[in-house]
Amino acid sequence: MTSAERDYWDGEAASFDDEADHGLRDPQVRDAWRSLLIGLTPPIPSRIADLGCGTGTLSLLLAEEGHLIDGIDISPEMVRRANAKAGTFPGVGFVVGDAAVPPFETGVYEVVLCRHVLWALPDPAAALGRWIDLLTPTGRMLLIEGSWSTGAGLSAEQTVALAEGAGLAVTVRPLTDPGYWGRRIDDERYVVVGKRLPKQRESRANL
Repeated sequence: MTSAERDYWDGEAASFDDEADHGLRDPQVRDAWRSLLIGLTPPIPSRIADLGCGTGTLSLLLAEEGHLIDGIDISPEMVRRANAKAGTFPGVGFVVGDAAVPPFETGVYEVVLCRHVLWALPDPAAALGRWIDLLTPTGRMLLIEGSWSTGAGLSAEQTVALAEGAGLAVTVRPLTDPGYWGRRIDDERYVVVGKRLPKQRESRANL
């Protein structure tokens, strides 16, 4: 991402959590996301990379459940706010960096989580290739995306094509319940769950 994009998200940081699904201040919205993520993540404790973590709300939600979280965001102000939220809470940390090229250790994460970031990347296919390298052989990728009424975003079909092109076996879960967003929606929102194909796992094991 560019410095202009970094500056843009720095400017958005102060109001970022005002959105119901960003700040999770509404207990019902928070519970909806907690239930979703608990159902999609492996047993506790799992090591999770949150790419494009924003102010760290989902990271902290997972850390509170007992997972170990490494978050990254291009915006220093987002990361500052995420670290302030986390305080001394164990098992969670945030760094400034490009989510498309995360400086994390490869092959150690049970989950790579990315919410509303893939659509904005200049080369999403290349980013997915790097993200797969972060996963353990049995790890999974959670891509929470949407094709929004503004015209921005990726359709589920597009995200599935990208994930399958990167070598993942995928399933799609629509996120149409207003409980996730604090309101009714009329656009497409979903999570794509991707797992490595068996052939890919075997080839990597033989390297």
